[in-house]
Amino acid sequence: MQLVTAMAQSDNVEVKRESVLRALCLYLIEEPDDLICEYMVSDVAAIQQGIDGTVLGIYTTRVEGAEVMDHPADVGVVIEGVVVLEDLASVSLAIALLLGLIYAFNLSYPPKFRYTFEVIQKLFLDLDANKLSHKVQALKTKLFSELESG
Repeated sequence: MQLVTAMAQSDNVEVKRESVLRALCLYLIEEPDDLICEYMVSDVAAIQQGIDGTVLGIYTTRVEGAEVMDHPADVGVVIEGVVVLEDLASVSLAIALLLGLIYAFNLSYPPKFRYTFEVIQKLFLDLDANKLSHKVQALKTKLFSELESG
């Protein structure tokens, strides 16, 4: 419900993009909170523990009392428990950079997010788009039928 509220109430395009990415994970029955981990700035121990336990993902930190629509204090990319990028402008930029790092380092997509990354790669970026899993093909069909009818 917070996703819909954030998209409806915010004029910030970055909030909308993050909401769409989280909603995409949910639609594909993947857990967005495992890909985009959110922490409070004041909880340094939880941040470090979360980063140490992350194989591949995004972290955001927020100040106490921040609303969903407020900019995070920090956004970064974690690979194998190491922060490889930090102080990024948004979650959507972090996802794009993570995808680039996956390509650059020739890494496999995390199995828990294989469909999310497949959609980003094959539908959004149109890379190798002729080979789709059944789940992603169903989403593509649904999206294009909505575009044609609407």
